[in-house]
Amino acid sequence: MSEEIKKNNYSADSIQALEGMEHVRMRPSMYIGDVGVRGLHHLVYEVVDNSIDEAMGGHCDTISVSINEDGSVTVEDNGRGIPVDLHKKEGVSALEVVMTKIGAGGKFDKDSYKVSGGLHGVGVSVVNALSVHMKSTVFREGKIYEQEYERGKALYPVKQIGETEKRGTRQTFFPDDTIFQQTTEFSYDTLSARMRELSFLNKGITITFTDKREVDEKGEFRSEVFHSDEGLKEYIRYLDGNREPIISHVISMDHEKGEIPVEVALIYNTSYTENIFSYVNNINTHEGGTHLQGFRSGLTRTLKKYADASGMLDKLKFEISGDDFREGLTAIISVKVAEPQFEGQTKTKLGNREVVSPVSQAVGEMLENYLEENPNDAKVIIQKVILAAQARHAAKKAREMVQRKTVMGGGGLPGKLSDCSEQDPARCEVYLVEGDSAGGTAKQGRDRNFQAILPLRGKILNVEKAMHHKVFENEEIRNIFTALGVTVGTAEDSKALNLEKLRYHKVIIMCDADVDGSHISTLILTFFFRFMKELIEEGHVYIAAPPLYLVKKGNKKEYAWNDVQRDQANERMGGSASIQRYKGLGEMNAEQLWETTMDPNFRTLRQVNIESLAEADQVFSMLMGDEVPPRREFIEKNAVYANIDA
Repeated sequence: MSEEIKKNNYSADSIQALEGMEHVRMRPSMYIGDVGVRGLHHLVYEVVDNSIDEAMGGHCDTISVSINEDGSVTVEDNGRGIPVDLHKKEGVSALEVVMTKIGAGGKFDKDSYKVSGGLHGVGVSVVNALSVHMKSTVFREGKIYEQEYERGKALYPVKQIGETEKRGTRQTFFPDDTIFQQTTEFSYDTLSARMRELSFLNKGITITFTDKREVDEKGEFRSEVFHSDEGLKEYIRYLDGNREPIISHVISMDHEKGEIPVEVALIYNTSYTENIFSYVNNINTHEGGTHLQGFRSGLTRTLKKYADASGMLDKLKFEISGDDFREGLTAIISVKVAEPQFEGQTKTKLGNREVVSPVSQAVGEMLENYLEENPNDAKVIIQKVILAAQARHAAKKAREMVQRKTVMGGGGLPGKLSDCSEQDPARCEVYLVEGDSAGGTAKQGRDRNFQAILPLRGKILNVEKAMHHKVFENEEIRNIFTALGVTVGTAEDSKALNLEKLRYHKVIIMCDADVDGSHISTLILTFFFRFMKELIEEGHVYIAAPPLYLVKKGNKKEYAWNDVQRDQANERMGGSASIQRYKGLGEMNAEQLWETTMDPNFRTLRQVNIESLAEADQVFSMLMGDEVPPRREFIEKNAVYANIDA
């Protein structure tokens, strides 16, 4: 049969029947989302989920997570230990079944786990399949059992290797670099944020997180211990530590409503942003869902009823909206659902309709009691709501002005924008450049076909400390809205961004590689996070990486992005090269800027992503808020470890 006939011969033989672990290795993204940085860290979350499930069942109170010297990860708990006795159906140890069979595990047995976070996930067997090597050690009934695996396959039957008084499970795995080709290096900050989050969501548990890749001057590993006695109340204090509260206490409740455990905590502050974080079985539901719907319903209904009865709204000339009740609100909702149904683009939106009413009732009762017992706080909250309503009307007018000036609204593009000729947004990119000087160089060096340049004058407004109408009245911010072609606010959702109008699918922040440049980048990122979060979530925001040095000797030249690269380049040139330190983008000529920072074939772009909304909110409020001491402490603590997630 000829090659051409073979290519077109689509028969039963063409169908690959992939089962279990083989299918996971062939299609890993189906199970963990992607094989990049996020998917890599998801492996750790899956293993930790098993330990958390033991804790939720009351069988475990201590979990340790370690990044080992060789880059592998170890997770150990003091739970019951995975059963090791013979599995009648499979004919091998239950441990081997759990580790090597997709969908196996006690959490599908309602008698073993009433509620499980891992039900949303894919289980430890997938971690095993995507690891070049994994070892399970079980401490159970006075004995120690062990089994090792390579790429999901057991190397030997489960064996007893000793005796012990401890109990629990220890899992050590090394991600497969043929699967995770981008990187197999775990981020301390990413894992630390998740461990902190889990400790708040599961009060009473102690989680120790250690990085054995780093040793400080005392010879000790970098390590943190997370433990919370008050749960979400402490979480609120952590998130709002850099904001000024306007009420005296965190409002909270934790009890079962309609057989659904509901835990809620909230506080009002002087900021102009709404920060609500929702969880189901410890899973961060970024897209919200029915539990968030219930929370908003209970909050709005109860506060509106109180405000009407107080008479404080009598002189207001317009209606209060749901948004007004949530300005300056930081809240966390955590529910436990036996059989969660997830929907949405990223499967992080709860769809269970039976959750709405219990959450709404629980929030309503909690707020009614608090408002009655704390009349002064109640008055302050309603005053905040009235101010929010007045500011919303002012912001609406300012937003409409922005909308009229966008291309779609019939106005013109900003005068400073040098647009590209390409019409397809998917092929277009815009550089937000610090200053007219660098902007001029970028205009000369760019590829006019697909690269647009928007120079920004100095430092844009710090939106973290500005009322919304002030944001929309700011000229530089209006120019960004107009250039991108998007607006905030629709009839359906006053905070939604119309991304379908986006004119460039790559929005690139390009600032000087110095302290001022970093500050300007952070101001722009704060604006995007607060007003165009979808832009980041959809992967449209990038940070350019201009070089710090030009190392030159005769006809040879090399660019360096850090001191190590500079020294290596100098050494390659015999140690006597001339070294130019770029103080800013304006010091480069157009050709240099193109070949180092703008040429798609050679440039480095760092894509901005949000691993944890709660953690991002806390960092932005700390970096850009009014409180100086926490900001100074953060900079001093992170100066050694500082990096930008790529």
